[in-house]
Amino acid sequence: MYSRKRIAFALALAVLGGCSSQNSSGGSSNAQASPEAGAAQGGGKAIGVTIQDREAQFYQAMEAGMREEAKKFGYTLHVVDANRDNAKQQSQVEDFIAQKVAAIVITPYDSTAIGSAIVEANNAKIPVFTADIASTSKQGHVVAHIASNNVQGGIEAGTLMCRALKDVADPTVAIIDEPEVTSVQDRVKGFKEELAKDCPKVKIVADVSAGGQRTKASNVADDLLQRHRNLSGIFGINDDSALGAMKSVQAAGRSGKVAIVGYDATPEARAAIKAGTMYGDAIQHPDQIGKLTIDAIHDYFAGKEPKPMIAVPVGTFTKADAQ
Repeated sequence: MYSRKRIAFALALAVLGGCSSQNSSGGSSNAQASPEAGAAQGGGKAIGVTIQDREAQFYQAMEAGMREEAKKFGYTLHVVDANRDNAKQQSQVEDFIAQKVAAIVITPYDSTAIGSAIVEANNAKIPVFTADIASTSKQGHVVAHIASNNVQGGIEAGTLMCRALKDVADPTVAIIDEPEVTSVQDRVKGFKEELAKDCPKVKIVADVSAGGQRTKASNVADDLLQRHRNLSGIFGINDDSALGAMKSVQAAGRSGKVAIVGYDATPEARAAIKAGTMYGDAIQHPDQIGKLTIDAIHDYFAGKEPKPMIAVPVGTFTKADAQ
């Protein structure tokens, strides 16, 4: 099975070799060679990118940032969707190794289990970078991790929630979580710290996982609204979670009574904030994460050592910003 996969990808590379720089794959496997020299020879270096959920608006923006920056350097990106499946993502890394790409970027679905795939890439002398979500495995070496400062982002979300509930007596808040993900762990950490610091009267009554998915988040919110009749606010760890909660709040006839704070500020969330059905969002810059990931790889190719952690600042988006 694995050998057939290697042959298939080798054929695919041969066919793609004559295409434009955005879709071709004529890259050298020598990670230290000059990228400009590679581009001059026709095709540049190939970079494999496996994204845990390519359908998410956040990752689409991140990919666009990667593609724009890669084009500047003459690099080719091979971007694949893991579809929130660890086994599939592991296999995709193996495919990249078979293709002899010059570097691999991973947005892990399972931060712990991805370690074994990183080890395989290390053994093949292919540098590995992570974007948005870090590897927490004790296995494998990652050259650099590029992500939002998610603790700061959680603090920003907490600030929004404190502001939204400042005039509410005995306020209560629920978190719609995804605790398996390292970036989300940081967001929730920052959120809780900010509530404890600046609005300690706000009580967190529930912290429930919905896997970052809108339908599950809506189901979770339905249950939360039933169990906590006086719930004052919901923090969704991404916009799918927040928008799922918003749908439930609207269906329960409690719009304006339950403040919803999300994370990402996707176009759909911004529209909801402008309409007043969400209070606000911590705003990430996924395009910058994508750009800085390619910049870190470019530095590595040039013989420079990137910082092991490259943090992208997080801001806020409220109705005032939507005017």
